[in-house]
Order: sequence, then structure tokens, then C-alpha cells
Amino acid sequence: MMNRLLSLRATLALLAVLSGGAQAAAGSDAVARGRYLVKAADCAACHTSATGAPFAGGVELKSDFGTFYGTNITPDKEHGIGKWSAEEFYAALRDGVAPDRHLYPAMPYTSYRSMSRADSDAIFAYLMQIKPAAVPSKAADLKFPYNMRFGMRFWNMLFLKDTLPDASSGQSSAYLRGRYLVNTMGHCAECHTPRGSLGQMDGAMPLGGSALARIAAPDISPAGLSASGWTAADLSSFLGTGVAPQGSAYGEMFAVVHLSTQHLTPGDMWAMTTYLLGDKPLSPQPLKPAAPTSDAAIDAGRRTYIAVCAGCHGVDGVGKPHVAVAMKGNTTVRSADPRNLIVVTLDGIEAQRFGRKESMPAMPGFARKLSDKEIAGLSNFLRVTWGGQAGTVGESQVKDLRTAEKP
Repeated sequence: MMNRLLSLRATLALLAVLSGGAQAAAGSDAVARGRYLVKAADCAACHTSATGAPFAGGVELKSDFGTFYGTNITPDKEHGIGKWSAEEFYAALRDGVAPDRHLYPAMPYTSYRSMSRADSDAIFAYLMQIKPAAVPSKAADLKFPYNMRFGMRFWNMLFLKDTLPDASSGQSSAYLRGRYLVNTMGHCAECHTPRGSLGQMDGAMPLGGSALARIAAPDISPAGLSASGWTAADLSSFLGTGVAPQGSAYGEMFAVVHLSTQHLTPGDMWAMTTYLLGDKPLSPQPLKPAAPTSDAAIDAGRRTYIAVCAGCHGVDGVGKPHVAVAMKGNTTVRSADPRNLIVVTLDGIEAQRFGRKESMPAMPGFARKLSDKEIAGLSNFLRVTWGGQAGTVGESQVKDLRTAEKP
């Protein structure tokens, strides 16, 4: 009898050990999955500042309504989300409601609303095991009446929808996975969809492009990508490395690639590509032949290009691998809107150190070196010669962007 009791106790003890091991393994799996999903959701871009602790907040987000700041989402119990439950975290992602306040839609709950509870719980599990940071979150500095948080109740009633409209069409498994990654996790529409007067996304133009920041987010609808000459292979390469024949990621898109998309699995990058282009992609439009360039203003732009640009981008505009992107066929040069071309000429581009052994050195800005007239002429030369666009950039456009407040 005693032997049987000892055997039973040993069996129960073994089951307890095995059960505990299984729970630990399940917890470990959730954390690992959460780590991946945090990258897919691009959380670091808004919640990790350049000089701060991971996920301790402080990132400045300027808008027409005022300035928002990324909050502390470490497990610090006073300043972070250490006292939150998984249910409260899910409510913040889905409904834009934190335990103590309504959130502003600078936190993209309008996209995260369709996130699965399982994915939310995995993200929460990961965040709960990172190092707490006792860093207070900075309050938003908004104009009246946008600083009245109770107004978010009415904003949500008007504009918070369960799903976002699709910019493309398809039904394949890759397409459906890509829809979730693009519309929900990656929240691409938050930057790439035009907004109305109250900050709501324009459902009639999903992924149709928007100028929320100094660098405008381009049109990445199937029609917009086709017009810029994107193929599925090029787009997938761009998501994985930040570089494609159409150019390299810069501005806020550099952070997206650097912190998020390059860390995704090849299957998920291909799924995003499939969704953006659709199951039946439009054919990429060929680059229009270079227009005649005998106009005096275009000739002046050519001379400026030879003097300050050709050393890196090449006399023939084909660029240099790992040094400077091609101007010929470049998406920014081909864009109907010259805004980004003017801005990067004025401001330059910081060094782009992507993963996977891909990087680009810094491009200097020419705001102090070139006049408005010279930058307009340079822009027109590039657009006419290698962008298939009309040379209609005027000095006033350059002046407006030169004097506009930088983020």
C-alpha cells in the first residue's frame, strides 16, 4: 500500500513538472511570437526615441492639430503599462481606450482594431518581459479644441470602423495574409491614405498617398505602384532591404524598413507585396522616353546636375550600388507631385544603414548651396529627362518648402 502511495505521489509530481514545463514553453512561444509581431506592427517607430530606452516613448509626432508623443509601453508600473491587464491592452489597441483615458488616433487603433486577440495577447506578453523604464510619458501639445479628450468619444462614433477599405482585390491565401499585415499590423493606411478635415482617413482613396509629414507618403495603391514602374519582385526586395531599382527608403519609410519589414519572414514580405499589387497585378508602366531638353531652363538644370549630383548618381543617372540610387526611373523623380524631390534636394537624406549588408551614405542637402531657381531647374531637368514628367516646377514651390517648418 505504501509503495502505491509513493508511486502515485511520484506520478503526480512528474505531471506537475511536465505541466509547468508545458506552461513555460507556451509562455516562451507567446513571447517569441510577440517579439515578431511587435516588429510587424512597427511599434518601435513611435515608442522608442533615438536616445531613449526601448519602448519608453518620447518620439515626437507633429500634425496639423499639434504635437503628439509616443508613450511609455514598458512594464513600468508607474509610467508604463505594468499595471494593465491583457484585456485592457486589447481595448487600447481595438477601441482606443486606455484604463485612464481615451487615446488619440495618432496611436493607430483605427488600423489595429482588426487585430486578433491572440496577436494582441502575444504582443502584451512580450512587452511585459522587457526591461521597465521609469520614464514619464510626455503629454500631447494640441490646439484647442483638439486638446479636449472627451471629444474622442464622438470622433470614434463617426470614424472608427471594424475594417478598412481595400485598395486592391484578391482572394488568395497570400492576399488575405497580406491584407492583415498591411491594413492591420503594418497600419500602412495611416500614412499612405489621405485624411479629412478632422483627421479621419478618406475611405474613398485607400493607400492613395498623403502629405502628413515633410516627406509625403506616396500613392501605393495598385494604380500608383504601376505608374511608378513597380514589379512584385522589386517591391518585395524593397520591403526586405530598403533598396530597389526605383530607389531606396528614406524619411519615415526608412524607419519602417529598418525597424519592421526587413525583419519579416520572406513569406510575409511576399504576402504584403501580393496584397499591395492584388492577385492580378497591373502591368508596371514603362518609363516614358526623355523629352527634348533644349529649353534654356532645362539646360541650366542639367549643368547644376553635372556640377553637384553626377559624381554620385552618374552622368547618365544610373547611380552607384551602395552609394547612390539611380535617378533614371526613380519613383521620386517619376512622381507627378514634385514635393519629395524638392524636399530631399533641400534637406538631404541621412545615412541609411539597412540590414542584410545594404546601406547608403548620407546625401547632403543643398538648401544653402543652391537658390530656389537652381533647385527648380534641377528638379525640372530630372523630371523631364528621367521621370517622364513635365518641367513645371516653379521657384515659388521651392521657396514654400524651403521656408516650411521642418518636423
